[in-house]
Order: sequence, then C-alpha cells, then structure tokens
Amino acid sequence: MFAVVKIGSEQFKVSEGDLIEVNRLPEDAGKEIQLDVLAYENGTDVRFGQPYLKDVKVAAAVKENTRGERVIAFKFRKRTNWKKIHGHRADLTALNIIKIQG
Repeated sequence: MFAVVKIGSEQFKVSEGDLIEVNRLPEDAGKEIQLDVLAYENGTDVRFGQPYLKDVKVAAAVKENTRGERVIAFKFRKRTNWKKIHGHRADLTALNIIKIQG
C-alpha cells in the first residue's frame, strides 16, 4: 500500500513507516499533521484524485526540524586567479508517516 502526497511544490510516494525530509514546515516537533493525497494504491484498489482524494488521508508526525547537507557552488575562471565559492544549507522538516487512512 502506498500513497502519493503533495507537500508544498513537491510530490512524495510514501508508505506506512516511511521517514521523509521535506522543505521546512511551520509545525513544531511532535505534532501530528494530515496530508492531502493525490493517488492511492492498495493491491487492486487504485485511485487518483482530481486533484486530491477526499476520502483518503495520510497521518504524519513531525519528527524534527533540521538543516540539510551543505551544498557548495564553485565558480572558477582559468588563468585569471578568479574563483567564487557559495554555500547553502536547506531548512528541512523530517516527517514520519504513521498511517494511510483509505
């Protein structure tokens, strides 16, 4: 059994017990949230929403708010002694998928 959920501008294929990292959400750690479902599959029962399924919900618990790995953008021009280094760390929220109610 799995479901496709939309969080922000991204879509995730999730099953019960999965741990996913999404862009930072305003909820605090330990809070339980409901996610809207775009598609649902349970054996031969396959459903797609237009755009969301009204009778299927995914319950997720906010595990923690973290920061992602450091991403380095490095620009270099040869023979001119010119370089530019820029770093970035994304703010993330770890979600634990508790139950798919469908």
